[in-house]
Amino acid sequence: MSTTGVVPMGQKIAFGVGMLANQMFPAAMSIFMVVLVQDLGFPGWMWGVIFFAPRAFDSVLDPIMGFISDNTRSKWGRRRQYVFWGSLLMGFAFAMLWQLYRENSVMYNFTYVMVWSFVFYLGLTIFGVPYVSMGYEMSDDYHERTSVMAISQWIGQWAWVIAPWFWVIMYDPTWFPSADEATRSLSIWVAVVFTLCAIAPAVFIRGESTTDRDDYEPLDFRGILGSIKKIAQNFIEAFSSPPFRKLCIATFLIFNGFNTVASFTYFVIRSHLFGGAAPGVWPTLFGSVGAIVTTFIVIPIVARMAKTLGKKRAFILSQSISIVGYTLLWFLMIPGKPYMFLFALPFHSFGIGGLFTIMMSMTSDVLDIDELNTGKRREGVFGAIYWWMVKLGFAFAGALSGLILTLVNYQSGAEEQTEGAVTGLRLVFSGLPIICTLIAIAVMWNYKVDENYAKEVRAKLDARKAAEA
Repeated sequence: MSTTGVVPMGQKIAFGVGMLANQMFPAAMSIFMVVLVQDLGFPGWMWGVIFFAPRAFDSVLDPIMGFISDNTRSKWGRRRQYVFWGSLLMGFAFAMLWQLYRENSVMYNFTYVMVWSFVFYLGLTIFGVPYVSMGYEMSDDYHERTSVMAISQWIGQWAWVIAPWFWVIMYDPTWFPSADEATRSLSIWVAVVFTLCAIAPAVFIRGESTTDRDDYEPLDFRGILGSIKKIAQNFIEAFSSPPFRKLCIATFLIFNGFNTVASFTYFVIRSHLFGGAAPGVWPTLFGSVGAIVTTFIVIPIVARMAKTLGKKRAFILSQSISIVGYTLLWFLMIPGKPYMFLFALPFHSFGIGGLFTIMMSMTSDVLDIDELNTGKRREGVFGAIYWWMVKLGFAFAGALSGLILTLVNYQSGAEEQTEGAVTGLRLVFSGLPIICTLIAIAVMWNYKVDENYAKEVRAKLDARKAAEA
């Protein structure tokens, strides 16, 4: 693995293929979750619990996995073996999770989904934390980090191009007689194909041997138990860094706002644009066209903006454009004219498309500051905390979406919804992300780490390493 200067394109692509898996499993999960409410009769509170509890469990494990990954002594390095085995567990659990039958009771299916969701998110943690840490380690160049993350996000976005088409397959009787049967088959295909993608970074991104490191913490049972206090201390130290704290809070807000309403896309289109009738390909086009715009337009533009305007300004501008998109979605969701919402998607796509391209690059810059202050490279800890905020946002989004469905009185499996339920969903669909994005922009307004500052920190690190050598 390169740790200086330009990263070979093959390494960037291998990391990006891992990102495709990292995005596809949650993307497919979001699509398949519709079946629980629409076809298997899950009430809103069950939807919320299934979204929240496993993700909250996952977020608790992340800092522990980060500590383990940072302190692993192995001839394969600190990350690769976890990426490999975590991929296998994640893929197997995902396939098992969706082996659901409508003949079983709602409570049985709810319990079944909960159990396998916990196993799936355990695998996702074992894979995800070391995988993300690989990306932070790939270069110490300010702009090359943005290039690495832009390429990985470009490849990863194809998950959101592909996944919405599952809606078409699930609800087309020429493919499958029922949506639950469709998810049983599709989940196996997703698991097999994208487990192989998840393994790619472990195979193609080499890690330096750490067998001779005597500055790592012990990872036996007693050592891991004793490390809980150190994990908490690392967490406090990392989160006490003002720039890192701003990155985490802004990501939590934007990701939380986006995912809370993303799960309503199918319901809004079906209930508002089609009056409860089958929406055909339109929910698929909403997700797929938005992802294509993100892949081919948003990510290249945001990467260029970050290089010319600076990362903070690129973040603020991209998120401001997304507010325009969310506003347009209120006015362009017109019954009888579903094609109109497509005009909002190029603006809407700047939200998530700009978020991770910039934020993961910014996190690498913050890691240099931490190394300068502490003398430690803690990609695993910082990566775990950053993605802890992402997953916590996902968990809260799930719980909030279940609460919103209940509050607006959305009826599970009903052909038509009341006007109040549809209007309530639409208000949340446009309004909540706007509020979250505005607060995130305010949080990042005084972010201090620019290119000059990052280069000064890098120069001091290089001078210190040269003196030690």
